[in-house]
Amino acid sequence: MGVDAAAMEEMYEETLKNFTEGSIVKGKILSVHDGDVLIDIGYKSEGIVSAQEFNDLEEEPVGQEVEVFLEQLEDKYGMIVLSKRRAVQQRAWDYVVNECSEGSLVEGTIKNVVKGGFIVDVGVDAFLPGSQLDVVPVRNPDEHMGKTYEFRILKINLDRKNIVVSRRELIEESRRESRRKVLAEIQVGQVRTGQVKNITDFGAFVDLDGIDGLLHVTDMTWGRINHPSELLKVGDELEVMILDVDLDRERISLGLKQTKDNPWEDIESRFPIGGRVHGKVVNLAPYGAFVELEQGIEGLVHVSEMSWTKRIQRAADVLALGDEVDAVVLGVNAEDKKISLGMRQVEDNPWEVVAGKYPIGSLVQGKVRNFTSYGAFVELEEGVDGMIHVSDMSWTRKVNHPSEILQKGEEVETVVLEIDSSSQRISLGLKQAQGDPWAGIVDRYPIGTKVSGLVTKISSFGAFVEIEEGIDGLVHISQISDEHIERIKDVLNVGDSVEARVVKVDPVEHRIGLSIKAANVEDDEFEVEEGMLEGLQQGEELVNLAGAFDNAFGDQLEEWHPGDSAKAEVAAKKEAVVEAVAEEPVVESVAEESAEKETAAEAAEAADAVLASVAR
Repeated sequence: MGVDAAAMEEMYEETLKNFTEGSIVKGKILSVHDGDVLIDIGYKSEGIVSAQEFNDLEEEPVGQEVEVFLEQLEDKYGMIVLSKRRAVQQRAWDYVVNECSEGSLVEGTIKNVVKGGFIVDVGVDAFLPGSQLDVVPVRNPDEHMGKTYEFRILKINLDRKNIVVSRRELIEESRRESRRKVLAEIQVGQVRTGQVKNITDFGAFVDLDGIDGLLHVTDMTWGRINHPSELLKVGDELEVMILDVDLDRERISLGLKQTKDNPWEDIESRFPIGGRVHGKVVNLAPYGAFVELEQGIEGLVHVSEMSWTKRIQRAADVLALGDEVDAVVLGVNAEDKKISLGMRQVEDNPWEVVAGKYPIGSLVQGKVRNFTSYGAFVELEEGVDGMIHVSDMSWTRKVNHPSEILQKGEEVETVVLEIDSSSQRISLGLKQAQGDPWAGIVDRYPIGTKVSGLVTKISSFGAFVEIEEGIDGLVHISQISDEHIERIKDVLNVGDSVEARVVKVDPVEHRIGLSIKAANVEDDEFEVEEGMLEGLQQGEELVNLAGAFDNAFGDQLEEWHPGDSAKAEVAAKKEAVVEAVAEEPVVESVAEESAEKETAAEAAEAADAVLASVAR
């Protein structure tokens, strides 16, 4: 018996009422072909779903009953549009809405990184803000991809189907509980495991299972460290010792080096004075180099202990970071954690054999290396210099600066005058290596001999006459003429040729006294009178005084610090004194007193006294 058309139409219309777009319906798999799954939901047409949306297909899927999401009853081709994935998502969303609430816990897997955070699969996609993943900043998000954690639901937006979750809240809750437990158990002296949470200039914060402790930079290592990042990085696990606990403020001080033996405890036995050591340069200062002898132990090589012969101004001039050096232990102070080292002590001290190589009185050759105002330095061998004072450069000339006699780089022959190995000084004489024109002077110019010469210099107390090359005699003003002379310049000029008679010869002091008046006396009538010698003695005292001041001030001006405000003043007064004593009589004892002064200020005061005497 057939069914009429009206009845069929009524049944069809009734069937359509059971299907609503946006709902989940059941269907059966009719076939699977080329990655597509054909599903019958009891509608007038079947729907096709991609096989990729199925995670639960049976081996023989035809006839398998599945739930699908009805997206559209008819597309432009008259087909219904179904989705297996959306059905799963809808069921998950329904579960979250019905079974979960804000504040409840869910398990989820981090799927991928998005702007501002992560997408977490908790059955449906939920948003995890980046700040809510952990209590510490996340430096490498990729390492969390695919990992499953427990999360707390912070917010559910039903209209937008949006869920926000947090893992940080759970960690913080756990940490608060751990903090209470740690504070109840922690004691000074305990060694605990922690993780570096943050690094600052002054130290590192270490997480001790929920509570942070401060590991100060000074408690990280027994050795040298300029910044905590040289030793630690965020995430490092450490064994640290509890140094101090403040329960009220919940502050804990930690020590890393205290978990290791103190290398300074038996330092004297391991590094005895005089022992030879090897190490690496780890720090440079202008005054020296710090050498690491072992982990936590450094010694200082002062610049003065780097070379026997070189004058090193800065450690960086001869050493660089990372250099490996040999040294000798000079001193150990365990209390202050200091070791003094010497690099030069590993080599022979050339000055210990200098006296044997350069005996006093021997002739030596060397190259002029440098000048000062009071002398020249001559290199006898590498690292060994001798000094020629200006007073030892010429028998006859008054040398004001060594450049008047020598040139830098010039090879010279000198005589060793004095050696002080402890002070590393050799005194050399240039004139002593040459013939002394004053040798045999008594035989060449006996008292009473008549001589001829040229006037080379005039002063208020007399005139100097050159009687042979390099030999000057002094004619006192009282021995120029029988008539009284007020000023020598009225009767003599530099360059005048004069005849005089020798009245005094002193080969030790290199002095010859002359008398122009006595040249007019017959040989058999000539006698040395007391007045002749008195005038000469006065003139010689003035000459000696000028020389004493020149030498004394010249040496001191070199030794005084360049920044001494009195230095320029003393230099000017020295010149004034030397010039003045050639014009007026002064007392020699004043010069001697000034020459003994040690500072520029004291010498300046003495120079004032001399000038005052001259003025009187």
